[in-house]
Amino acid sequence: MPLRTLDGGSWTHAPRLPLGDPYYGTCLARPKELFDPPEAVQRDLCNCGYARGRCDHFTDDAAADAVRFSVTGDESGIVRLVYIIEKEHAPIEHGVLEYSVAESQLVNDRTSELLASQARAFLESYLRRRVA
Repeated sequence: MPLRTLDGGSWTHAPRLPLGDPYYGTCLARPKELFDPPEAVQRDLCNCGYARGRCDHFTDDAAADAVRFSVTGDESGIVRLVYIIEKEHAPIEHGVLEYSVAESQLVNDRTSELLASQARAFLESYLRRRVA
């Protein structure tokens, strides 16, 4: 669950991060055991996806390994993006979300709070880089 951005870090070549920027957050891999991993773990595992087998908190029966976002439209104050949830490098779920720039919120959002939070973090990263 992304809470705030992290600084750019010490990557020589930053990886393509699913949320655009590195984020600090709370681990929800085990919902009954909320955990705030150390920043180094968040930077190298949580922010990149595919932590299965590499992180002690990532459960073997987790539904997904990563989420990816891409902007597919940006006009009239609405940013449209597609999300793809992956497991073992294959899509298992996908959908389209719309974000109102004027209202700073997802429009007609029916996703989980976690996915919505990740989408908002991705959009914040996107909007910081967008050329007006």
